[in-house]
Amino acid sequence: MTDSPRFTKLRSRAVPLPIDNVDTDRIIPARYLKVTDKNGLGEGLFSDWRRRADGTPDPEFVLHRPEHQGARILLAGDNFGCGSSREHAAWALLGAGFRAVLSTRFADIFRNNSLKNGLLVVEVPVEAWRELLTAVEREPALEIEIDLPAQRVVLPDGSEVPFAIDPFSKRCLLGGVDQLGFLLEQLPAVERFEAGHPSRIDSRAQG
Repeated sequence: MTDSPRFTKLRSRAVPLPIDNVDTDRIIPARYLKVTDKNGLGEGLFSDWRRRADGTPDPEFVLHRPEHQGARILLAGDNFGCGSSREHAAWALLGAGFRAVLSTRFADIFRNNSLKNGLLVVEVPVEAWRELLTAVEREPALEIEIDLPAQRVVLPDGSEVPFAIDPFSKRCLLGGVDQLGFLLEQLPAVERFEAGHPSRIDSRAQG
């Protein structure tokens, strides 16, 4: 991936999944890792939970409930994304339509994989998480706002919760690029620099 939709402000309903220590094998089971691209991975998201033993969808699983269709925020439990380092976990969440995950804590590798792929992960204090969970479970149509430029989550009562993000990841998300896309954006500056040093170019060619 070299580009993705720019992330500025997101206002959306949220899907509550208040289960702690959800590992990446739960997010996307290992049998889906044979693919070499991201197409269709959204179908594998939480596959072992969202389908019955016979393969049919479980209507009781939260992702299948009508009130949560189209939601773009996942309200996850503590230590979300632990376990193996598979990048497919972030791909599956994006493939299912999510642009952000809120939790009280993320596994480091999952956090990094997510940010590199355009999925915003937001850590909030336990008190704010509980308030959000209670509000969403009481009123599924409730919308949450995530303001990336201001680095804040707006709670249902209008209060704001700041969140941290490293400057480079923020810049990439705002620009809609990954690390490779960011480097490619610097190409004109590199070419201008090299054009100002023709002797450097000539010496490399002769060597």
